[in-house]
Amino acid sequence: MAVGIFDSGLGGLTVYDAVNKRLPDVPLVYFGDNAHAPYGVRDADDIYELTTKAVERLWDAGCDLVILACNTASAAALRRMQESWIPNDKRVLGVFVPLIEALTERNWGDNSPPTEVAVKSVALFATPATVASRAFQRELAFRAIGVDVEAQACGGVVDAIEDGDMILADALVRSHVDALKRKLPKPDAAILGCTHYPIMESEFQDALGADVKVFSQANLVAESLADYLDRRPEMVGKGTQRLFLTTGDPAKVSRGATRFLKRKVEFQNA
Repeated sequence: MAVGIFDSGLGGLTVYDAVNKRLPDVPLVYFGDNAHAPYGVRDADDIYELTTKAVERLWDAGCDLVILACNTASAAALRRMQESWIPNDKRVLGVFVPLIEALTERNWGDNSPPTEVAVKSVALFATPATVASRAFQRELAFRAIGVDVEAQACGGVVDAIEDGDMILADALVRSHVDALKRKLPKPDAAILGCTHYPIMESEFQDALGADVKVFSQANLVAESLADYLDRRPEMVGKGTQRLFLTTGDPAKVSRGATRFLKRKVEFQNA
């Protein structure tokens, strides 16, 4: 019954945790490509090759459905994978869709023409590769018109979080928010477009101000996955084990994950 969750590093554990709470009876296999993190500074071909290799490993673990709990992979690789690579009996889903559903208050199955929505200006905080892909803007345009999206590439934040340097991460978040606000002084909403960023959600909110609605992904993805499996129960794979896999040093990654989730987590070699 396993479902796979993939991220370049530890950030996808925010999604893992939310999915585990929402679907406690579904075994989850988490794959962190820690040896190659962060993805946000890599080019699209490199991200594609690394992502497909990781997804194949999760298929081998019995996960017919894989969540790319990595915005960079979702932005730079997913469309290419869906168009020419994923077999008919497998599914790979990204993390943009639940965010855009929440932002536009429209279900993804609603294929009516794009309309105006309540939110008029959005600050997007993401990795350099996600920002460069313009994937969020492209997907949003299918659902909404008249929304001004100002993107800020948040270099260094993922590295600081992975290293456990939360003082540096806090300083970087505030610096990136300041840079964004020079371009878009009063956004209606902010998108935390990286699954690492929920760890810093309170810092983003504080820097943006209480009147800016901050959309974070983990719970939105978990709820969307639960709805998807209600409609497509056959996509829950044949695996039965709960596993944490990494391409990095399992002991080091386990220490980081335990700190990240505030409970003991043990990774093994992928």
